[in-house]
Amino acid sequence: MTYDFANLHHADFEELARALAGRALGVRFEAFPAGPDDGIDGRHTTADGDIVLQAKHYGRSSFSALKSTMKRERASIDTLKPNRYLLVTSTPLTPANKRALQEIIGPSLLSPGDIFGPDDLNSLLRAYPDIEKAHPKLWMGSTAVMESVLTSVIEKSGLRSEQPPESLSTLLPAPKQAEGEAASPEEIPRDTIFIIKSSPRDDEFTIWLAPKLQAEGYRVFADILTLQPGDRWRRQINIALQHRAVKVLVCCCNETLEDENVQEDIAIAAEVAEFVDDARFLIPLRLEPYRKIKGIGDALAVDFVRGWAEGLLSLLDTLKRQKVPRDPGRVTIDPNWQVFRRRGSVALVDEPERLTSNWLRITEIPGAILYYEASGAVDRSRLQKALDAFAFPAALMGQGFVTFAQPDEIEDAFALAGKFTVKEEIELTSFIESGHQKLKVEKQVAANLIHTMFKKAWIAHCRKLGFIEYQYSNAAGFHVSPDQAQIGQRIPWGQQGERRSSMLRNVAKGHVWQFGVTAIPAFWPFFHFKLKSRVLFAKDNKTPAGVAIEDAKKQHRLRRTICKGWRNKQWYGRMLAFLEILSGDSAFIRLPLSPTASLVLEASPLLFTSPVSTALPDILDADAEETDLSTLGRPEADEVDDEAA
Repeated sequence: MTYDFANLHHADFEELARALAGRALGVRFEAFPAGPDDGIDGRHTTADGDIVLQAKHYGRSSFSALKSTMKRERASIDTLKPNRYLLVTSTPLTPANKRALQEIIGPSLLSPGDIFGPDDLNSLLRAYPDIEKAHPKLWMGSTAVMESVLTSVIEKSGLRSEQPPESLSTLLPAPKQAEGEAASPEEIPRDTIFIIKSSPRDDEFTIWLAPKLQAEGYRVFADILTLQPGDRWRRQINIALQHRAVKVLVCCCNETLEDENVQEDIAIAAEVAEFVDDARFLIPLRLEPYRKIKGIGDALAVDFVRGWAEGLLSLLDTLKRQKVPRDPGRVTIDPNWQVFRRRGSVALVDEPERLTSNWLRITEIPGAILYYEASGAVDRSRLQKALDAFAFPAALMGQGFVTFAQPDEIEDAFALAGKFTVKEEIELTSFIESGHQKLKVEKQVAANLIHTMFKKAWIAHCRKLGFIEYQYSNAAGFHVSPDQAQIGQRIPWGQQGERRSSMLRNVAKGHVWQFGVTAIPAFWPFFHFKLKSRVLFAKDNKTPAGVAIEDAKKQHRLRRTICKGWRNKQWYGRMLAFLEILSGDSAFIRLPLSPTASLVLEASPLLFTSPVSTALPDILDADAEETDLSTLGRPEADEVDDEAA
């Protein structure tokens, strides 16, 4: 079994590092209590001096993160002056990486062989299985390892059944048919849609799609139904495909199509297609753009890239047009789809948890909104132009317009459109909740009008501060500009004593990404703005801003590829860093509604308490905020060139 050590906490990894390195060197390393370690996670003292071991548990980080850390550690290592220094890390290392670390660490590292990466640790675990057994946290959290252990126990006890699961056995032909003897169509009905996929990559999509097809009356099979996807029942599954498949759906993306098992399944399905004389027997499902391969190269794919729901509708239409048999009167959804889904579920803990929302509470609004009408005749088009040119939110309503501006504040702004006087001073909360009977304004119309005015105030404020505006399909987003944050700059956020920092602009995969938000006003259950995180991309041309990308589809593809590795902590940190720029040194955000009236928002998102929490450990410390490969910026010369593409 090969481990990536990701499920170990730092203390557990240090303990494992001492055990393995100590066994390899034939010495015992001292351990020390948790806390500042002065660069020592293990020490063995000899007459010639100390052997110092340091463990760096950055399994899901890039090499550049480890390298940066070791540059900071160099001063501590030089101060210690150990006779020999050992580095144990969970970060994958190449020989070039080890040589680079040797130069950084200095003379205390006698050779690159004194750097133990995950490959070295796995080799030592295979050499010393007693250490592996003594550290159950290595494998207790791994479903694959636990299944392997249980399978081994069952096989040794002779209890394992050689019969395939019922979901598969019902599709298998009688023994004489499996051996190749002829059988009539009545004996072997082709009534099952098979899904070819790669495990575990396509499992989530499959357990989403398959029950929906079954709900339409189709019979569906994928290896997930055996609850043992992989090679366990591979031969039987292939036999079932040959005899029972009416159509074969192929999950298509480059990673899946490079799977040898998937390629073998496609080849078998292609042979069946020739046997049944069905040129449309294989139906590719396009989950991502992919390179065509033999067997499905000319087949027209059903597109799921733009959305799974849209793809499902297209697939159902395809199956209907191709007259794939179904029985909508006898719908049966196999419970094993849900059983398999729950395998990866996270257990709930009956303990409350404090969480941060994406809501900003509105703490102050004007008491009233003013309704103006012209004293005489007015040109509506000229009035509309005046409203559009007004620096503050205002909107046509009835025979006049509404605004939060006072009469003296609009006199000059609307002089060319006419002379206007206040006809109604309307209490704002009442207007939103009930409308206005005298002016014949319905409740929903009033709420929509104020919603639009609040949104205009947000937009005007963001434009004034210099954020980059981008129009998404349903709303405008505002993103941090080069003047507000440099590429790779970390923006501090958080309360005093708990300060953190996050990047809002950086480079990944040849593109500059810029974090931003869309703000949506809402009035229920209380007045607030809801923030939606956005990421805008520009082509990296080695300038601070990059070259703007106007293609909305390309923007969407970049968000799906570059941002998919960002964890919740990173999204959360970026949102709070964005709010720091938006609010400046204030605890509030003031959105002007007129020269003398403002909408005031709290600059910190609302906190709420969930009645339950999850059993997931929080293994990310503050420094792990920016360790995802897609956020590391321009790579250094000795790193993998994928990020520089």
